[in-house]
Amino acid sequence: MKVAVVGATGMVGQVMLQVLEERNFPISTLIPVASARSVGKKVSYGGKEWSVVGLETAVEMQADIALFSAGGSTSKEWAPKFAAVGTTVIDNSSAWRMEPNIPLIVPEINADSLQKTDKIIANPNCSTIQMVVALAPLHQAYQIKRLVISTYQSITGTGVAAVQQLENEYADEKGPMAYPYPIHRNALPHCDVFLENDYTKEEMKLVHESRKILESPELAVTATAIRIPVVGGHSESVNIAFENAFEVEDVRRLLHEAPGVTVQDDPATQTYPMPIYAHGKDDVFVGRIRRDESQANTLNVWIVADNLRKGAATNAIQIAEYLVANALV
Repeated sequence: MKVAVVGATGMVGQVMLQVLEERNFPISTLIPVASARSVGKKVSYGGKEWSVVGLETAVEMQADIALFSAGGSTSKEWAPKFAAVGTTVIDNSSAWRMEPNIPLIVPEINADSLQKTDKIIANPNCSTIQMVVALAPLHQAYQIKRLVISTYQSITGTGVAAVQQLENEYADEKGPMAYPYPIHRNALPHCDVFLENDYTKEEMKLVHESRKILESPELAVTATAIRIPVVGGHSESVNIAFENAFEVEDVRRLLHEAPGVTVQDDPATQTYPMPIYAHGKDDVFVGRIRRDESQANTLNVWIVADNLRKGAATNAIQIAEYLVANALV
């Protein structure tokens, strides 16, 4: 297949190339795409060097699939241009996620809703993806009525500038600041921009995207998103209120059986998910599974995943794999 990676020189774009190669995605021609200042640079893939091209050139090359990770404004402008020449776009930005006619896809949950006519497909937010992978089988069994979410998010979700800020602070060196405050030895209750309701955009993504993916428009969701000085992945503490009663052992069994989920849950051996173990892996790790003893039919879980892989690149490529396997592209 002819595959374009838009944003190929960025942090997520680089991971996309890595995951495509690891999973032996069927690529005959790679089209690495980036901004004008990167055009002509070389990208290594499959033992070959590929020249970075601009967006106009990439559209003209009529890729079968374009994996976008270049920001919302780029996606809004260029995804329709790729789609117009027959390319199926899988977009990692927030630009299309809440559009009513654009599918918002986590393959373990709702890939079967995809049609050949879907030329723009949205990849959910990283913190949403890992949470709904774990929650979908529980929702099906017990019907979730409310979620209270606290996230502890890797600086890699902000990008290269944040990683550089942390490295500078480790070394006690001055440099550009990706955040309004130091991140080393700190926790910032501030992911993305603040909105009029005093929640951040990241927090509201968890609200709206979870409702859309789980097909529960009335689901009660509230979130607090926190940035911490970690590089391996995002962690989430999730309090889940169900309509129906459950047994904790049945919850563990459902999670063990869920595709893409690894259960790490044994307090006796201090076994629980951590970003240091999730780093570089594609599964969603779930632990600290326990009943909320303060309220009926309520559960606490701890969910961890590599935000650059399952939270971004891997999920997008799994969508592409589904399209290929089902002759939808």
